[in-house]
Amino acid sequence: MSTLDRVQIRYLSGVRESYLAIDLGAQRLAAGVVDSNGDLIIRDRVAAPSRHAWPVLAGLIGRVLAATPNDMMPSRCGVSCVGPIDARSGEIMPAHLPVWAGFTLQAQLAEEVGLPVAIRTSGQGFALAEAWCGSAVGETDLLAILMSDVVEAGVISGGRLLRGHRGNVGCIAHMVVEPEGKMCSCGVRGCVDAYVGLRAMEEETNRTLERTPVALIERAGIMLGRAVASLSAISDPSQVLIGGRALYYFGQGFEIAVRREIAERSRLGHLRRMKLTVLGPEATSPLIRAAAIARSFATHE
Repeated sequence: MSTLDRVQIRYLSGVRESYLAIDLGAQRLAAGVVDSNGDLIIRDRVAAPSRHAWPVLAGLIGRVLAATPNDMMPSRCGVSCVGPIDARSGEIMPAHLPVWAGFTLQAQLAEEVGLPVAIRTSGQGFALAEAWCGSAVGETDLLAILMSDVVEAGVISGGRLLRGHRGNVGCIAHMVVEPEGKMCSCGVRGCVDAYVGLRAMEEETNRTLERTPVALIERAGIMLGRAVASLSAISDPSQVLIGGRALYYFGQGFEIAVRREIAERSRLGHLRRMKLTVLGPEATSPLIRAAAIARSFATHE
């Protein structure tokens, strides 16, 4: 059992609303309570199990709620996980996480915690969080790219998160950027994830991420730049954010390659005027992203 980490950052008594935040990652499960200012009040996490995941998650949530002050009990629950998801059935089918495949998480969580539950992809949570309390506060037309084990994105247009038929707008991992290129885990050649996803890069090099060759980092930047250029032409954002764990390993050469490729492939006047921001450690954390999902569900849907 992990040790509960009580984090009290700028705690303000009398805050009227808080959110139960849950993040399903490849390495760990995290849960916490976040207030309406975007401040983390309570958090806990455990290693991601390879089987019997639901009992582990239920126990984690129980510990968090038991440690939450009475006046901070959450009113809604938000879940962030790698896509794809099925928002119509409440099932999740996260890439590289077969333990959750087809699990009806929304219904199970709602019964367990007795709260309204919203599930969105990690990229969508990233976009919502950055527009709420991160680097794009107040932004109404935003493309946010999250780079981690897989690559995801979220698109906010006219102040609203775009979701799609089953809730997967922004799942760009399998967007083709190099026809007849590298084979992707999905069985198609040339996907973004085959070049930029951390899992794919580790498998290709058989090295730790800290030892990724410079040439592959530059190639990753080129491929992501192509994806951003195409997505920007479609979604017409005023700002593009790029963040995530991958940036700790890729360095400045990656950003240079991304910017150069976007400039090469985005020559229309309105695309040249969009702002591109590459975030470092200041990017919002996974639990804040999950809380942003709950908040968005409460206020806009």
